[in-house]
Amino acid sequence: MLMEGFLATLVILACGAGLGLGVVSAGGEALSGEAAWVERYASWGAAKGLGAKVGAFVDGSANFLITLGLSAGVAVALMGVLVASFAGTTLDTACRLQRYVIQEIGRTLSPHSEGLLAFLRNKHGATIFAVVLAGAMAAAPPSGQEWGLENAGKGGLILWPLFGATNQLLAGLSFLVITFYLWRRGKPVWFLIIPMVFMLITPVWAMYHQLFLSPGWLVGETPDYLLGGIGLATIALEAWMLIEAYRLFPKAKGVLEPELVEGDVLVSGGD
Repeated sequence: MLMEGFLATLVILACGAGLGLGVVSAGGEALSGEAAWVERYASWGAAKGLGAKVGAFVDGSANFLITLGLSAGVAVALMGVLVASFAGTTLDTACRLQRYVIQEIGRTLSPHSEGLLAFLRNKHGATIFAVVLAGAMAAAPPSGQEWGLENAGKGGLILWPLFGATNQLLAGLSFLVITFYLWRRGKPVWFLIIPMVFMLITPVWAMYHQLFLSPGWLVGETPDYLLGGIGLATIALEAWMLIEAYRLFPKAKGVLEPELVEGDVLVSGGD
């Protein structure tokens, strides 16, 4: 979740980069539309490095504010604050969400308070695990390069190709949660079935294509095992959740969720 929050930030930056048709130069003057396109927007690689991509978003968005009468300096400063605030709150929220998920997995894999994974049941252990794992992934160097300060902090760009599929899978699983919520209360769910199935199947097919159809992440001359491994893990987790949903769906109608809170996480009671 933490990495997904980071990738979500990158997506907003990438989408926003195309908003402005001009680029504010260091001297406070906007480049022409053609020059700005070549420098910033001609391709994902046109603005090299994460800093340049963030700059593309800030500069492009600042041009909108300039047209409203703000000076270039104030416009760029406002958009810089917006980006920093958005990234900070996204990472905070994603960290807490990942902690919830890890606690739930810990309770599933270690139902009793003893065992190798028992520490994941605890909110402090789950938080440390989430932060360390996400930090290691974020610091990972590009494929084929050595670990070092000069290559650190590029993990988000390495995992960028996964964002589209994981984001749409999250939408499909959200449909699944809504379906269960309504089904438990005896409400109609027929209108959710088609979009839910579509959102669950299409991203998996797209990810399968990226993984195994040459040149893919796991096949070809230069396979990317980090990207491919996380893609396979994502598919496996979705399959696990779908199997659990298939098993529980016939038993869920009319059975409301128990209101039992333990360690700031809503957990299941009964059997």
